[in-house]
Amino acid sequence: MKKILVTGGAGFLGSHLCDRLVGEGHHVLCVDNYFTGSKMNIVHLLDHKNFEVIRQDICIPLYVEVDEIYNLACPASPFHYQWDPIQTMKTSVIGTYNMLGLAKRTGAKILQASTSEVYGDPEVHPQTEDYWGNVNPIGIRSCYDEGKRAAETLFMDYYRVHSLRAKIARIFNTYGPRMAKDDGRVISNFIVQALRNENITIYGSGEQTRSFCYVDDLIDGLQKFMATDDEVIGPLNLGNPVEYKIMDLARIIVAMTGSKSQIMQTTLPQDDPKQRNPNITKASQHLSWVPTTPLDDGLTKTIKYFRKIV
Repeated sequence: MKKILVTGGAGFLGSHLCDRLVGEGHHVLCVDNYFTGSKMNIVHLLDHKNFEVIRQDICIPLYVEVDEIYNLACPASPFHYQWDPIQTMKTSVIGTYNMLGLAKRTGAKILQASTSEVYGDPEVHPQTEDYWGNVNPIGIRSCYDEGKRAAETLFMDYYRVHSLRAKIARIFNTYGPRMAKDDGRVISNFIVQALRNENITIYGSGEQTRSFCYVDDLIDGLQKFMATDDEVIGPLNLGNPVEYKIMDLARIIVAMTGSKSQIMQTTLPQDDPKQRNPNITKASQHLSWVPTTPLDDGLTKTIKYFRKIV
């Protein structure tokens, strides 16, 4: 069994990954500063002998011995990453630099949780990995978008200069249990508002599109990517290629929750992308991976979770 470090391990994606790795018998070291992560996401793992937690910001160097590193640490919703944009940028740049240094020292394989936000407001649709993106470098979302782009640059330079065993996953919209109810993401927003019978807030016309990948499918993709040969570096798009209009998503959630909510439209935030949809041809080829959870099934599980916490 391997010693595996998961940064951001108490977060939404990180905690699900820790679940999977602990269940497989690996020794898992979870590192999180609990800014957006929560101890409640991992409390059920604390009694496992092959699981340990360090409360630390990855902007501070970490000295441990590990075989693999999943670098998931970074606020990922606009509400959270705009709360302290300088710290968000530092996490993506200084934090990633520290993790790459750790991988270099230990010889560990390292995977970067990058994002579809590197494509910005895309002019190519669906987005392929060779598309360079359309990103505003000085906007309110730039701390996240450009931070993740800088992290990819660091990964590729460490690979080229130090022959590091590096992998870059570009993660598209993911949803499921343990999403924070106050993170401002579209699915969590809609479900919380619907369960409270509040107006469903749609930014803009609702004609903008997103694709939604259930968390279990995404974790499968990350693990399969980490298991590939060193020659498979990426970047690889990981997400569900089935596309939905935001207005249609709102109506689906209202119907599934039995809510009395009305749909209300308001101003679209600055630099909000009009469309987002992954081309996952490369992931399918290299990983033999495609998402398998239909939206209705994933939403059913997610709504059940939110009913307990709202």
